[in-house]
Amino acid sequence: MQKRTNYILTLAVALPLLSSCGIYNKYRRPEVKTDLLFGEMSAEIDTTSSLADLKWHELFTDTLLQKLITRSLEANTDLNVARLKVEEAQASLTSARLAYLPSVQLDPEGSLSKVKGGQTSKTYTLGGSASWEIDLFGKLTNAKRSEQAALEQSVAYRQAVQTQLIATVAESYYTLLMLDEQIAITSETITNWKEYIHSLRVLMKSGQADRAAVSQAEASRLGAEASLLDLKQQTVEMENTLCSLLAWSSQHIERSSLDCQRFPQKLSVGIPLELLSRRPDVMQAEAELKQAFYGVNQARSNFYPSITLSGSAGWTNSAGAVVSNPGNWLFQAIGSLVQPIFNRGKNIANLKISKAQREEALLQFQQTLLDAGGEVNNALNQWQNARQKVVLDEQQVEYLSVAVHDTRLLMEHGTTNYLEVLTAQQSLLSSRLTMVSDRNSEIQGVISLYHAQGGGTGN
Repeated sequence: MQKRTNYILTLAVALPLLSSCGIYNKYRRPEVKTDLLFGEMSAEIDTTSSLADLKWHELFTDTLLQKLITRSLEANTDLNVARLKVEEAQASLTSARLAYLPSVQLDPEGSLSKVKGGQTSKTYTLGGSASWEIDLFGKLTNAKRSEQAALEQSVAYRQAVQTQLIATVAESYYTLLMLDEQIAITSETITNWKEYIHSLRVLMKSGQADRAAVSQAEASRLGAEASLLDLKQQTVEMENTLCSLLAWSSQHIERSSLDCQRFPQKLSVGIPLELLSRRPDVMQAEAELKQAFYGVNQARSNFYPSITLSGSAGWTNSAGAVVSNPGNWLFQAIGSLVQPIFNRGKNIANLKISKAQREEALLQFQQTLLDAGGEVNNALNQWQNARQKVVLDEQQVEYLSVAVHDTRLLMEHGTTNYLEVLTAQQSLLSSRLTMVSDRNSEIQGVISLYHAQGGGTGN
């Protein structure tokens, strides 16, 4: 017993030296390069602040959309599952922390025995036992740190689901507004076609137009009505998709109009380093790296012995073959040391696996950060290009509206033919639909940038 005690004391003295083996090392974030992570920034982009600094209800000011987002944060299935994953990770961390405490149990025992012709012998033991593993080699510490990293990973995953949910609900809502506007434009165009056809029929009676012109106009009207049906079908499908996100049965989604939407005229991206602390998928990738780091430490700890102190105490009337009444106190203390010998090869293999997993996690972390920077750049380009196209679209619609008006007047006076009117009318319809689509693309660029920067993690 004295030798065992001396051995344990020797290990305690040598404990600081073992830290150099990586058993007790704490995770440190690897050096990451964030220079030009977003690419080249134009002068109209604010790099001193970030769009993600805004709360989601500050960016999305439409009250109807705010209600939908609030509903999704409460009822969405994927988000609620992610919340439960966090609770599971919290429980696992609590279990790892409790491993530092002694394990205590009560174990009362009693028996009756009798030999033929003899007296009944009654024996009993009333007591308990306890065991405590001494964490000299970091097994419990690294297990706790690994569970802490797993909790951080779960929290980051929940935040990732939340930010994606907010962005998806907003994108779906604004897509519905776009479809509503396109339906209105197409319906108006169909009405104009009907009026134009009526005018052609009047001109045909006076010999100023022929049946071919009327037939061509009717075909264009039918094409517009077919497009209208497609737009209505897309609207129903988008409403159903949004209802699924909200945990609703299929129903009409109350909404405003595209013209009522207001967004910042100048976007901001902040500094790339903010992605490390704000973007959930980057945080999740780093948590996975941290967990892999402590996995290596655990694998190294397996090379060292396990030391356990245990003891028992109680009241018993049985001491070997002697039964006495009343009983007496019984005490027992045991110290055990288990040193792995024959599984060294397995431990070496596990250490290699853990190191490989750590390197994989490091590469994934670096790639996730690069992907995040690329998404920010893509969102900026989408917003800038769509913004410029909307300006051009507005000018084009203005010119085409004049062209349609003038060509119709010229045809009525016999100075042009119906084909020019048809061409101008079709061009105007296409241009108006494109303008609405580009306006929606501009809004989607704002949403994408907000999401790419990690916006929407807070309430």
